[in-house]
Amino acid sequence: MNKTDLKPEDYSCEIILERTTEDKAKDPKFPTDAYNVAYSYEGNDCLDVTRSCKMANVFDLYYDKYGKGLKTITHGYGTISPNRYGYKTPVKKKKRR
Repeated sequence: MNKTDLKPEDYSCEIILERTTEDKAKDPKFPTDAYNVAYSYEGNDCLDVTRSCKMANVFDLYYDKYGKGLKTITHGYGTISPNRYGYKTPVKKKKRR
């Protein structure tokens, strides 16, 4: 299997932001189960915001993808409940009279 063939869904993960800045990663509008992952790729330091119910899943994904380039995995700054993240309220229909 190629490193580019790895899919986050296979590891029960969702990448919210990829190769972002630290200011964007500190946004409190992310879910509480999001992690900040720091790694080096082709000599550049990168930061991703990834969500998963287990940190072990995030580690497995990034270690398989970047190997020894993985630096740190820390809890994110999100404040939204995971089951409410991305929820959109349904549009109310007009009542017929």
